[in-house]
Amino acid sequence: MAPRSLSFVLLLVSYAVASNSSATISTASASAFNSSTPVTSSTSSMVGTSSMSSASSMSSANMSTSGVATSASTTSSMTSYLATETGPLTLPISHYSFTPFPTPTLAPEPPIFPATDPLYPPPVSADPVVVPDFAPAWAAAYTKAMSMISNFTVQQKVNITTGVGWANGLCVGNTPPVGNFPGLCLQDSPLGVRDTDLVTSFPAGITTASTWNRALMRARGLAMGQENRMKGVNIALGPMMNMGRIAQGGRNWEGFGADPFLTGEAAYETILGLQAGGVQATAKHYINNEQEWKRTQESSNVDDRTQHEIYAHPFMRSVMAGVSSVMCSYNLVNDTYACNNNKTLNDIMKREFGFQGFIQSDWAATMNTLSAVAGLDMTMPGDVTFSSGTSYFGQNLTDFVMNGTISMQRLDDMATRIIAAWYFLHQDEGYPNVTVSSFNFYNPLNQEVNAQSDHYLIVREIGAAGTVLLKNEGALPLHKPKSIVLVGSDAASPVSGPNEYSDQGGDPSGILAVGWGSGTNNFTYLISPYEAIQARARVDQTSVFWNFNDWNLAKAGNSVIGMEAAIVFVNSDSGEGYITVDGNAGDRKNLTAWHQGDQLILAVAAQNNNTIVVTNSVGPLIIEPWVDHPNVTAIVWANLGGNEAGNSITDILYGAWNPSGKLPYTIAKSPMDYPAQLVTGGTSADILSINYTEGLFIDYRWFDAQNITPRYEFGFGLSYTTFEYSNLAITKIYPADYAQMDLVQNWEDGGATPIVEGSTTALWLHMPAYKVTFNVKNTGALYGGEIPQLYIHHPPSAGEPPSVLKGFTNVEVSPGQTTSVSITLSRYDLSIWDVVRQGWAKPGGTITFSVGASSRDFRLSGTVPS
Repeated sequence: MAPRSLSFVLLLVSYAVASNSSATISTASASAFNSSTPVTSSTSSMVGTSSMSSASSMSSANMSTSGVATSASTTSSMTSYLATETGPLTLPISHYSFTPFPTPTLAPEPPIFPATDPLYPPPVSADPVVVPDFAPAWAAAYTKAMSMISNFTVQQKVNITTGVGWANGLCVGNTPPVGNFPGLCLQDSPLGVRDTDLVTSFPAGITTASTWNRALMRARGLAMGQENRMKGVNIALGPMMNMGRIAQGGRNWEGFGADPFLTGEAAYETILGLQAGGVQATAKHYINNEQEWKRTQESSNVDDRTQHEIYAHPFMRSVMAGVSSVMCSYNLVNDTYACNNNKTLNDIMKREFGFQGFIQSDWAATMNTLSAVAGLDMTMPGDVTFSSGTSYFGQNLTDFVMNGTISMQRLDDMATRIIAAWYFLHQDEGYPNVTVSSFNFYNPLNQEVNAQSDHYLIVREIGAAGTVLLKNEGALPLHKPKSIVLVGSDAASPVSGPNEYSDQGGDPSGILAVGWGSGTNNFTYLISPYEAIQARARVDQTSVFWNFNDWNLAKAGNSVIGMEAAIVFVNSDSGEGYITVDGNAGDRKNLTAWHQGDQLILAVAAQNNNTIVVTNSVGPLIIEPWVDHPNVTAIVWANLGGNEAGNSITDILYGAWNPSGKLPYTIAKSPMDYPAQLVTGGTSADILSINYTEGLFIDYRWFDAQNITPRYEFGFGLSYTTFEYSNLAITKIYPADYAQMDLVQNWEDGGATPIVEGSTTALWLHMPAYKVTFNVKNTGALYGGEIPQLYIHHPPSAGEPPSVLKGFTNVEVSPGQTTSVSITLSRYDLSIWDVVRQGWAKPGGTITFSVGASSRDFRLSGTVPS
């Protein structure tokens, strides 16, 4: 999403005009996407911002296919690369016919494949085995939508697809009413309703991912969906599911970490929750928008296998959750703008994934009218640049349809998809009026509806469950200490209230509970650790002291002398690139704590032998200067906790919540250890080349393959108790009668999925195929939760990383008790993407697996039966 500031401007260039020869893109024919389509470079002198895509920029013929890592790009941190593209590929002006994608036809088969209404998804499960079938609900919605538009004029259909323009409506994005269709309100953010009052600020996506708990992911999504609906928002612009490829990436905190499986499960549960609450969800940013620097002028160059196995996977899971909308991103993908990219929009999203909803642009990310041919259904906010008064859709789209450049069938498809999504969520049935005023904060409308309910309880629980205990040498939990001292501004309340800066875009003067940018909202209130610990100290009759000055190290050190415990609070912030904070232009300049946090910790640890460090960070930090200091007795990784951040941290410190969170990324010993670095540099006209040379080997996969020892590995997290694993077994689940047995057998024999509509989301590929069972015993003295994780080890010939996460669950166990645990695997979980056959296939050879407490702490191992 885009900022409210009008200073954020995308360069405008005219679209390229090429030959008038006839051309056809048949969206129902798979072969159309594997053939070459004529392209031409932009003719504009302002290269790189708004020309039309090639229909085949990501075809297998144009892409590196190996997915194999190289180390050439991993030699330095924050290096400026000046390699640039020659210009975006474009599609010529021509006449493009269109055939709609067919709707799914496989009949529902409960209990594994039940017909599902998005308002009533399957119950959440720690080991999900149900594959919801949204096809009947989509079919009913399509029938209603086609009936509605049957008498619409061309202009009316175009109006369905075109936003009203920046700041011309109550919401951050708006479409106009047309006939009996009331128009739509599109509103940020992925952690709560933006630009209004009396709403909840939920923990960030990265905190939610750290819970590794599907029930909490679903509960958060449901609560956000309810609040959006109460405020009259039709389309919530979230969740965000980019992959955290770059440790310094500015918006990583909005997403769910650096593993596609974990991110996919978090996206899936969040979307089921959001839409159960009544609001349409948006999967964003599609695709490869992995850094903020020059996000509108960089080409993410990604091979086909990596795209499918890593970056597209969370979006595929979003489609399986019935997501209503997908937002295409600002960047180019293999030299073609993401919102103009026929391969990613039409072939992967609509054909391969069988997506039934609509694709909207990020704000001002539409680059050409012909993007409609490439698969874009809605342009947001409607104008070419903010408040330009012009649009690539609007009258231009009308003209292109009237002169036959874009077919009427395609326009009908665009309008049908948008209206069908509205019917799909039953928003035609007494939906509340909009009570958001995004561009006038003082409008009383913002306070007309209080949407908060009791959602603070969910916020507090996720904040605690998403906190990761990294180190504990007997310091925690606290037991009625006689004296404690709080050190660091991150312990305090913000000096001028919880909303010090627009879009939270400034140097935090108190606790960091959210990053900055359009992925934020306004705090109704914010509980600091200082307030929460004070309340607990009153009960325990503990003497509490504090020093919130980060810069006077001598005073900080002296303030902790003689204290039973010294708790140091540090943070690290980042956000969206339209705001720069202390030289951090969205992405972080480095991976160190802000406000000289390392020095602050060392100053305290030099004077107190029970120094507890609490970190609120948007992502990983390099903590080598102090992690092994003998006086640092505990490290609490609290992420970004939202409204109740202070209470959640206090629950962990005092043991009201036994830590169960796990890292959703790797904490390295050096920035150079990460496989990909932030790409900087370039002039205002350059399009940067960002080559994903690490392929499949992101985050822990790289560390494992290169035998690099991290400080704390992916999936790591301690508890106040201990757990023992035993009795591993794996059972093959034979398909039910309704399965497509010919395709199952083809897969068993090493065949690839066919090139057809919905091939990647097919039931036979995702239904349960193997059940892994084992026992977990609590061998400690306290009740607690554990997150067992399952990693697949493919045979070397498959070219996969050594270990790949393909399952997790959560269990809560009393001291001395043992519980039975299961993790179910599908055929998809065991497959790799075959770039030659363009489908999913089981690799030849023996597939093994391990179950354990992290990506490097395996407790049990087995072999997948053939």
